Amino acid sequence: MAKLHVDVVSAEESIFAGEAKFVALPGEAGELGILPGHTPLISRIRPGTLKIVMVDGSEEHIFVAGGILEVQPGKVTVLSDTAIRANDLDEAKALEARKHAEEALRNTKDKADIAVVEAELAMLAAQAAAARRLRSVRKH
Repeated sequence: MAKLHVDVVSAEESIFAGEAKFVALPGEAGELGILPGHTPLISRIRPGTLKIVMVDGSEEHIFVAGGILEVQPGKVTVLSDTAIRANDLDEAKALEARKHAEEALRNTKDKADIAVVEAELAMLAAQAAAARRLRSVRKH
């Protein structure tokens, strides 16, 4: 069976390294699906859920807060500032952080600070949505 070596790395640590038969993630222009033999590719990725289907059919889900994807023959590399394993996602924490960021946004007048807080809000919204989606997947 054809397989891919997959590496997922955040700014702090290596999150995943292993063999897979399929990878799906939110690309800049839409959802990307990568199978062994995929054409080489470099793309920005949006905040969302990275799904890795292992050779045995099990799945690993990782939240990525954007980043870069590189596809080479037999290898997929995801570089993200923030990457969190699905089991470590906490929707309540993300919603609480989002509430604090919204309050900071209301109290900020500097355009540069506003842009930073808006980007953080978008990432936290995506993280909360990923936690909700993954929680519902686990129930089924």
